[in-house]
Amino acid sequence: MTGERPQAVAPAVPECHDEVCITCSDQAVAVTVVRLLDHDLAIVETDAGQEHGVRREEVSVALVAAGVGDRILVHAGEAIAVLDGDLDA
Repeated sequence: MTGERPQAVAPAVPECHDEVCITCSDQAVAVTVVRLLDHDLAIVETDAGQEHGVRREEVSVALVAAGVGDRILVHAGEAIAVLDGDLDA
């Protein structure tokens, strides 16, 4: 024995493919903030179900600095990014 400690090997980092979440294989959705609520929540308008008109949902904006009118990217009810320009078209 030389007294050297074995080097820890870092686990492989999963790669993202096909613009989906590597954890659950779901996609994030671009929505528009229409109202900010208490406790880092917001009401957003989605384009989901366009045949039935605009749909509103409550999401968390705790991880982003979003304001009314901002387009945000939401995954699993959590805003994960504020979109710049028309990136989701």
